[in-house]
Amino acid sequence: MRISTFLMFQGDAEAWLDLAVGAIPGSSVTTITRYGAEGPGVEGSVAASEALIGGHAVRCYDSFVVHDFTFTPSISLFVDLDSEEQHAAAHDLLVDGGSMLMPPGDYGFSRWFSWIQDRYGVSWQLNVP
Repeated sequence: MRISTFLMFQGDAEAWLDLAVGAIPGSSVTTITRYGAEGPGVEGSVAASEALIGGHAVRCYDSFVVHDFTFTPSISLFVDLDSEEQHAAAHDLLVDGGSMLMPPGDYGFSRWFSWIQDRYGVSWQLNVP
C-alpha cells in the first residue's frame, strides 16, 4: 500500500510542480505524462505526474473537467526545514504572488514557522523545529 497527496489543477499543474521543486531542497518531478492532440485535456497539459517534494510523494494533473472549487488552507503541505535560511528561501519563492496566512515567526510550537498559500492556491506550512 502507498499513500500520496493528489492535487488537481485546471491548467497550472506543471507551473506548480516547477515552483514546488524549486522551493523545497531535494525535490524532483519523477514522472510526467501530457495530453495529446486526441485529448481529452488540452494538448500538452499534464495528464498525470508525480513528484517527490522533500521526499513526500505528490501526484497532480490538469483536470479537463471545469470545477467551481479549488484548494483550501485546511489541507496543506507541512515541511520541516533544516534552518531558518532554508525557511527564508522556500518562503520567499512560495509566497510570491500568493498570500500570507501566518507570517514567519516563533509561535512557541517551533523555532520558526510560517503558513502561506502559493499563487496556485496550495497551502504550505513551513517549519524549522
